[in-house]
Amino acid sequence: MRQLNKRRLWLFVLAGFLGVLLLAAALNSLRNWAGIAIDEDTPEQRLALLSPDWRMVPDDAAIAEAGSVLLSGCDGVHDNMDYWGQVLAGRGYPGLIVDSHKPRDFDKLESWRLLCMGQVLPGAERAGDIATAMAESEREDVILLGASHGGWSVLEFLRQSSAGELPPGLSAWPAPARSLHDRIAAAIVIYPYCGVLNGAAEGDWSEMPPILMILAGEDELKVTPACQRMAEDLRERGADLELVLYEDAGHGFEQEERAPFSLLEFRPELREQATEEVNGFLDAHGL
Repeated sequence: MRQLNKRRLWLFVLAGFLGVLLLAAALNSLRNWAGIAIDEDTPEQRLALLSPDWRMVPDDAAIAEAGSVLLSGCDGVHDNMDYWGQVLAGRGYPGLIVDSHKPRDFDKLESWRLLCMGQVLPGAERAGDIATAMAESEREDVILLGASHGGWSVLEFLRQSSAGELPPGLSAWPAPARSLHDRIAAAIVIYPYCGVLNGAAEGDWSEMPPILMILAGEDELKVTPACQRMAEDLRERGADLELVLYEDAGHGFEQEERAPFSLLEFRPELREQATEEVNGFLDAHGL
């Protein structure tokens, strides 16, 4: 009997501990949804944080020549960012790949998984990295490209820069918000997160740059239905948005490098198809 009671006590303690963890995660998600950042950087501090780890494609291009800004998914910078950087550079838009992970140590001890769970650096906050990168470019026609979490960040940045709403975690804009917004020539988002934490679908989208959204019909993260609803919402708000759905594609279909034990599948033929979509989209808009 005593042994049974002790076991019940330990189960009760364990259940309580798990309950506290779940409550903490829920409250933290609520904080992120409300746009409340734990830390705040000045534009100079954010630039000093990011610039040592960002890089250009081609690597001999100057930051001031950046014609595109690229943000990876929540697992960090991988080969798909270099691939898209090369595609855009080949069209005359040298790519600035922004690493949001390494400067914050999210590349260590699998801590990037906290981004994937929406517990740290949500898209609205990471949008400040886009503002910092764009402020360093002198181009008047910058293309934004984001995959997964990076796509979420791009959508948030479009809304923030249009409305003049400061990204959480920045103390000030690194350049006037409207000037940054007016320099965005187009946005490309690939299987972005569009769930409840994504607050992009607000306000007037009629003056936004053209947007290409590429979705995966068999997305393992189940983000596609929410993105289809968001795409329709944004169109109703005036967005010029082209939606492409690959019915049999999974999340990360154009990324060859994988995290350990990842079940996601690289689909080179779909990456080629997506490249045609991107080029056709940019051609249609004279870019």
